[in-house]
Amino acid sequence: MSYHTIRFETADNVAAITLAQPDKLNACSLEMAGELRDALKKVIGGGARAVLLTGEGRAFCSGADLTSLGNRATSRGEGSYQALTGHYNPLMEQLASLPVPVVSAVNGPAAGVGCSIALAADFVLAGESGYFLQAFVNIGLVPDGGASWMLPRLVGKARATQMMMLGEKIGAAQAEEWGLIYKATSDDALLEEARALAQRLANGPTVALGTMKANIASALDTTYTQALHREALGQRTAGNSDDAVEGGMAFLQKRKAEFKGR
Repeated sequence: MSYHTIRFETADNVAAITLAQPDKLNACSLEMAGELRDALKKVIGGGARAVLLTGEGRAFCSGADLTSLGNRATSRGEGSYQALTGHYNPLMEQLASLPVPVVSAVNGPAAGVGCSIALAADFVLAGESGYFLQAFVNIGLVPDGGASWMLPRLVGKARATQMMMLGEKIGAAQAEEWGLIYKATSDDALLEEARALAQRLANGPTVALGTMKANIASALDTTYTQALHREALGQRTAGNSDDAVEGGMAFLQKRKAEFKGR
């Protein structure tokens, strides 16, 4: 599949996905959502061990591209429902279930569904120009892309309510202070730091990292007892990996482990 709205390249086990519609502030069209889903499939099929997600130009993603919806743009709520259930929701579920770490580098606005895409990463870095915006209330709509599930878990009910009901921008420094993101940085250092982190994760024990992701996601909706059981199952999976053998040997031999992602 050739891409028209994103760029995709893999190097050193890191799959770099760039939203590439800068003239539209990387607004996520149905076409872009489809291309992102295809790229994420290639991440797994191609053996990449981490993903770096960012936007070209002045924005990460300004939200859904309403101009690309055709007749859906005039079909009111039903059009939004069809776009979400057929395109955006499957993309968000695919991001959430990806078995390798995802790092997002937020340059400029991450608004609407773009906010959800950014925050779906395991590590979110934002430059000083970056901000997060739930703009739906300003046009009489409700947050989507999983925001109403994600935000209360990231920052608590009060701050999630502030973001969704007041529709105010949350800058990078405030987002870091709240625990909404991993780190705020300068615009100049953003991509370099994000890429270095993605490379570090790609060099890690991939099976264990993927199992951690699944356990963290599951723990948000399970009891303590269920979480303990899932951890035991995950430890069995990770413990059977080649990387676990290498990690144990490296510890005993007092050297740095060289993980292969198996």
